[in-house]
Amino acid sequence: MSDAIQVFEVGPRDGLQNEKTVLSTENKIWLIESLVAAGLKRLEVGAMVRADRVPQMADSDELAKGLRSHGVAGDHFYLVPNSKGLDRAIQAGVKNIAVFTAVSETFNQKNIGMSVSHSLDEIRTIVSAANGAGINVRGYVSTAWGCPFEGRVSTKSSLKVIDALLSLSMECVSIGDTIGVASAKGVRDLVHPILSHSDTSRIAVHFHDTRGSALANAFQSFELGVRIFDASIGGLGGCPFAPGASGNLATEDLVYFFKEMGVSTGVDYSQLCEASLSLHQKMGKGILASKALQAYQANCTKNTVWDRS
Repeated sequence: MSDAIQVFEVGPRDGLQNEKTVLSTENKIWLIESLVAAGLKRLEVGAMVRADRVPQMADSDELAKGLRSHGVAGDHFYLVPNSKGLDRAIQAGVKNIAVFTAVSETFNQKNIGMSVSHSLDEIRTIVSAANGAGINVRGYVSTAWGCPFEGRVSTKSSLKVIDALLSLSMECVSIGDTIGVASAKGVRDLVHPILSHSDTSRIAVHFHDTRGSALANAFQSFELGVRIFDASIGGLGGCPFAPGASGNLATEDLVYFFKEMGVSTGVDYSQLCEASLSLHQKMGKGILASKALQAYQANCTKNTVWDRS
């Protein structure tokens, strides 16, 4: 088992989609270039969704073309909710997509207007068509530990949905704590049985820091064998369809934590923090959700060397 981890950056999509400020396509390209330069090679950058529901992602088709014309490196993923979204992705020349469902029936209905069963059927159709078009697929399972509408979610229910996605031809399945209710015990109870019959390279985790437990849950996942972690620059994000859900696990917090453990992330921490501070400035955000980023900014202001090492 390798000690190195892969950080899958979701800020340009999952992070920005919940922000009031709509970042221009030009600034999105700048952000993605900056993240790639910092060492984040796999990123979720857009979504082929309805502009009236998620206006922050309205330019995803244009973004795909812009990233190609600028020669921006890395694997760029676009969220695809249905077959129409896949058609848009194909027309835009997208090579990587992400599909999603939830364990909770109520959340699924409010998010994409489908039952869990219907959404799995739709995903099977999308994956088959994407494979035929030479497009790589990543999967998400939301509300794996809890739902804002139904409360606690049973491990049995989550395992059923996760296994359904793992049976399809997709690179990995990311298990999401959409409203940040998971505990280290809850992570162990769900992730351990998954890893007992699945390749670790096909399992990722996606934590929200609503209750301050995201980093602890990430470490518990690492101890169990997980090596792929979703995170968002500056801790940006949330979910417009999940009341009370705050931001994602901050990429800076995750990278700093594993850097200090001697675990390779492939990310230049200082470069990442500089990109994050520039993004906050462009967006006019004064509050930094990431604790590591707060410390980095303070130490740079005081001209100390700790965070530059």
